[in-house]
Amino acid sequence: MGTVTSSDGTRIAFDQSGIGPAIILVVGAFNDRSAGAPLARFLEQHFTVFNYDRRGRGESGDTAPYAIDREIEDIEALITRAGGTACIFGYSSGATLALRAAAYGLAIPRLALYDPPPTGARAGQLAPQLADLVAADRRGDAVELFQTEAVGIPEFIVVQMRNAPFRPALEKMAHTLVYESLILQALPDGLEGSIQMPVLVMDGEESPEALRQSALSLATTLPDGHYRTLPGHGHDIDPAAVGPVLKEFFTFTSAAE
Repeated sequence: MGTVTSSDGTRIAFDQSGIGPAIILVVGAFNDRSAGAPLARFLEQHFTVFNYDRRGRGESGDTAPYAIDREIEDIEALITRAGGTACIFGYSSGATLALRAAAYGLAIPRLALYDPPPTGARAGQLAPQLADLVAADRRGDAVELFQTEAVGIPEFIVVQMRNAPFRPALEKMAHTLVYESLILQALPDGLEGSIQMPVLVMDGEESPEALRQSALSLATTLPDGHYRTLPGHGHDIDPAAVGPVLKEFFTFTSAAE
């Protein structure tokens, strides 16, 4: 494990593996870098992979007050460690964060996204509710609010998952759901149009329809957007399916751009 120090002094933990052009993996809600590890193992055969804990998770620090720009600065610190430029793969709400980072003007030659969620006012409205629940030490309630309102999981399934073995890990990251909600609020006007690098937007054929519609809409809005569906796959990342697509997309970058 290595660390970089972000602009506000927060230490960001990451695993670095492989040799080649740099790729940074940006995971989504309820994820730490363990979620990106299987994909990193595939990509490290062809690239230098930076798989990191977003702030507030895993072994990374967290500095108040939170702002989306702080997370973008975390990515910027990783890009600097990578040598000044890096392609990015963003998953789920991490895809939206990666999109915001690209619009921020970071040195990202190419961007690939998988199942980017819809953005809008409702997500931003959830943030203060989630913050209040976390402040009251009602982390389980915060998890369930995000699962039902942001993810769209039916309430009866959320209830069934209360005693799941992974539930404590979700509650441990409950404070970061406030961050996710802010990231998923409506994008600034013109943000998509400001992103000039090639962007591959992927979805799974079996992913929730809201995610698929969001992916297609984003791909058609971006100036150099490309859309691809992975047949037979859902929201979870299958390295055997996603990995070869990323290898093709990012290898073109290293050879020709």
